[in-house]
Amino acid sequence: MKKLLAIFMAAAMLVLCFAACGASDSGKDPAATGKKYLIYSDNSFAPFEFLDTTTNEYTGVDVDLLAAVAKDQGFEYEIKFEGFDAAMGAVQSGQADAMIAGMTIKPERQETFDFSDGYFEDGSILVVASSNDSIKSEADLRGKKVAAKVGTTSTDYAKSIMDKYGFEITYFESSPEMYQAVVNGNADACFEDYSVIGWAIKNDSMALKTVGEVVNPGSYGFAVKKGTNPELIKLFNQGLANLKANGEYEKILNKYGYTAAK
Repeated sequence: MKKLLAIFMAAAMLVLCFAACGASDSGKDPAATGKKYLIYSDNSFAPFEFLDTTTNEYTGVDVDLLAAVAKDQGFEYEIKFEGFDAAMGAVQSGQADAMIAGMTIKPERQETFDFSDGYFEDGSILVVASSNDSIKSEADLRGKKVAAKVGTTSTDYAKSIMDKYGFEITYFESSPEMYQAVVNGNADACFEDYSVIGWAIKNDSMALKTVGEVVNPGSYGFAVKKGTNPELIKLFNQGLANLKANGEYEKILNKYGYTAAK
């Protein structure tokens, strides 16, 4: 009887071992099982997140990428589109578990956020109205009014050079509001992420043009409040790696007119 019991216990341990190995091999963190994450995003940062007026649903690179990562890693989430500054505030206050919003990874932000691996490379560029021929470089901004979106890396760059070039900054909550200020002449220029303004000019027929070269380059990252939800960063990184390996990541970028960096 004791011998049969010992055999039964050994078999049970073997089954548990295989189950554990299987979970590990899948790359999915068992800590995420049964938990539904609340993730915030921007509400007007095309092509990374924007409202598709034909379906009345949000879409974009970030939206598709998050959906693909969650499917690959087997976790559930709810996403809210509340604006970039609001998304950062929600994560910092603990109201949200994470954010994905074309957020550039940089040292100052790493003091309050933990980031995933970078998933897209971009940088800032100077933008003026398409009819404006007087501003050809940052030096021509002296005495001008520059529009800026609250909380963004492009705005941080504008602030870093405003004293050097002697211009004034006017703040806006969204990219479309910022663009319209430049188009309408309420601002002389703005700084925006190169890929984002390129999309607006091409797909939204914005009467704008870029000036000079891309500056302040960096990588976009998925972010959580520093010291929280480490399993979610792990899940995102593993999912991103899998999507890059199986070609799904490049398909998502191609859908919005981009090519994956080699």
